[in-house]
Amino acid sequence: MKMATRKLTTEEQAALDALRDLPESDIDLTDPDAPEVKDWSEAVRGGLYRPIKQPVTMRIDADVLKWFRRDGEGYQSRINEALREHMERQGRRGH
Repeated sequence: MKMATRKLTTEEQAALDALRDLPESDIDLTDPDAPEVKDWSEAVRGGLYRPIKQPVTMRIDADVLKWFRRDGEGYQSRINEALREHMERQGRRGH
C-alpha cells in the first residue's frame, strides 16, 4: 500500500499538538459545527500512522541494493516498503 506523505505545515502541527494535549473528556465527537464528510474517495487509510523505526545492520546482495538506490534518495524507505508489502502478503496467508 502506497501512502501519500508530506510534511505538516506549522499550523497543522500546532493543531495536532493542541488536540493531542486535550483531555478526552473535552473532546466532543458530536460537535454540530463539524462538517459532514460526504466524499471519502481521497481518504488515505493510516495516513498519520508512523511506525517506530529501528536501526539495523543487514547484508543485502549488491545488485539488490544497487537496484533500490537507482532512484536516489529514499532507497531505505523503498526497501522498508517492499518488506512491509511482503510481510502483509505473508500475514494474509497465515504464515
